[in-house]
Amino acid sequence: MDIGALYQGEGRCLFRVWAPRQDGVSVMLAAPDKKTVPLRKEGRGYWAATVEGVPPGTSYKYLMNQNQAWPDPASFYQPSGVHGPSAVWDHAGFPWRDAGWALVGLKDMFIYELHVGAFSPEGTFDGVIKRLPHLLDLGVNAVEIMPVAQFPGGRNWGYDGVYPFAVQSSYGGPDGLKRFVDACHARGLAVILDVVYNHLGPEGNYLGQFGPYFTGRYQTPWGDAVNFDGEDSDGVRNYFICNALYWFKEFHVDALRLDAVHGIYDRSAKPILREIREHLDAFSAQAGRPFYLIAESDLNDTRLVEDISARGCGMHAQWCDDFHHALHALVTGEESGYYRDFGRMEDLIKAYREGFVYSWKYSVFRKKYFGSPSLEIPGHKFVVFSQNHDQVGNRMGGERLCHLASFEAAKLAAGAVCAAPYIPFFFMGEEYAEEAPFQYFVSHSDDSLIRAVQEGRQKEFAAFQWRGEVPDPQSEDTFVRSRLRWDTVSVGRHAVMFRFYQALIQIRKTVPALRECDKKAVSVFGLAGRVLQLVRSSQESRVVCFMNFSAREEIVSPQEAGAAGCFFKKLDSSDMVWQGPGSSAPQEFFGASHEALALRPWQFIIYERREDEAENREDHP
Repeated sequence: MDIGALYQGEGRCLFRVWAPRQDGVSVMLAAPDKKTVPLRKEGRGYWAATVEGVPPGTSYKYLMNQNQAWPDPASFYQPSGVHGPSAVWDHAGFPWRDAGWALVGLKDMFIYELHVGAFSPEGTFDGVIKRLPHLLDLGVNAVEIMPVAQFPGGRNWGYDGVYPFAVQSSYGGPDGLKRFVDACHARGLAVILDVVYNHLGPEGNYLGQFGPYFTGRYQTPWGDAVNFDGEDSDGVRNYFICNALYWFKEFHVDALRLDAVHGIYDRSAKPILREIREHLDAFSAQAGRPFYLIAESDLNDTRLVEDISARGCGMHAQWCDDFHHALHALVTGEESGYYRDFGRMEDLIKAYREGFVYSWKYSVFRKKYFGSPSLEIPGHKFVVFSQNHDQVGNRMGGERLCHLASFEAAKLAAGAVCAAPYIPFFFMGEEYAEEAPFQYFVSHSDDSLIRAVQEGRQKEFAAFQWRGEVPDPQSEDTFVRSRLRWDTVSVGRHAVMFRFYQALIQIRKTVPALRECDKKAVSVFGLAGRVLQLVRSSQESRVVCFMNFSAREEIVSPQEAGAAGCFFKKLDSSDMVWQGPGSSAPQEFFGASHEALALRPWQFIIYERREDEAENREDHP
């Protein structure tokens, strides 16, 4: 059931709202024709009416039981913020230019995550558009933006949104997002939008005035859970299904990233995630092109990405936190919080082979057995990273990896991500070793809520035993500190790191053995010390990577690479061209050889053997 203020053209608008426990609902319209129009009851809790003389931009609220008026839960635009009236929006009026857009396959994506407010000096969609040449130069082909649903104030991570259909007004509103998507498609960039279906923010959250959107049957870190399986939950489910399709239909986004789905409590025979996937499949068939759903979950439950036919939820991919934790613990040496469960070479080895490290294995941090086996899950169903907004911003100081590890170790981490048989993901600024932190920021208007957020952040860090002062989330300075410093991109080590990321991405795109997300074509070994040898193969080529997760030089005897012949060096992080200390690793590596190899601290090397080149050398000695 379509909901919201559905503009029909020529000043006609269909208003439909779900309010199952109300005896009467009216729409209160502002100028130019100020009036109140009763809605008719449609059944199953829906109220609707088509009203004449309602041009786009008309402000309105819903009046219930002649008592109090509230903004539309499915508002498309909140020009005056979360407490103001909703506004009618004409989605058909935007001049799209992306009719010929051809989406790259999910398995071929290089995803770049950014925060609209902190990415550019303007803090808007138009500001991001100005910087798209930087992303094209880097080599990524998909841009993921953190949530843009209307939130209180002008600065927020976006996970406190309270109008899931309304695009944040300070970012540029609905047309600003459409201009951004259109500009990305014109440049060959896919767009992934982060959406939040596990909770709504506390300030400006009026959904409970309309119906049982929330339930006390389950508790989440944000309070009562969204009511996906209780009484009158059909309208709640319809609300979020409509929202998912809304972004694909009206904004032409290519994929949704569903935030923290472990916070979605649903014991229905058909989970809401599976139902969203079913509706998306129908929409995709109608549109004639694919769209994707990428989930975040900390449950290590393969049912999330298993096919619907196998009783899974059918998500196309999910974030793999275990890969991050295993890599981060080796690179930084951190042992507190959930990093207590990681730090061994075998953890990263298992992450390369399977995906999940914890696959019904005892977790010291969680104090229980945890996770499901993921060996049979295809590689293209996992997204991996060395940094993201959570792993940076949910640190006490918002430190990036370049603050926690050496320049050489940061290059190694980037190489480890690009060499994995999964979808690579990068967080804004990491590609040039951005030194500005990314800290948690809000702009609430309620003093008691501000204090609660400040105190909550203090408690969150207790398990990590971090020292120092917690940045004030409410302070504008916290937000300003988190903005990217574009003047450093082409300077010194920042420029070197950017070129290193460029080289990694180009190699990943052009080397056949690295291009495919095929876990079955992966062999990985732990060598002496803290050295990992990764072998990846395809019909066209074979690759050997060496990674030294040690602060000292290691002398190792490589394992056989699965093929005789000569492998040629493609990239070496210790080379002086990358401001490394210089490398003693040979330019050629012989696959059947056991000759000792000397690796610099934190060194990352890629060797490749092309099958066609090998055949030519054999035919023409």
